Amino acid sequence: MTLLDFIAGAITMGFLICGLFFARFWSRTKDPLFLWFAIAFWLMCVGQALLALTGISVEERSYLFLFRLAAFLLIIFAILRKNLGVKVP
Repeated sequence: MTLLDFIAGAITMGFLICGLFFARFWSRTKDPLFLWFAIAFWLMCVGQALLALTGISVEERSYLFLFRLAAFLLIIFAILRKNLGVKVP
């Protein structure tokens, strides 16, 4: 195990904890913004975990970054939805 493996695991754990943090706020307030943020952080957690655990070479793992793209698009969607006042259940 190298230092890079350790750091990748710490980043994965951080994403997971951030998702749990936002899920807790969603369960208290029922504000969909927190749910969207929780899902986004869990997507980043999955993407980081796959990067850390699979032995895919650098050239072949670019598709794993689609998890991050989806997460950032979810965050943008959630913020726009909140600021524009769209009332969708």
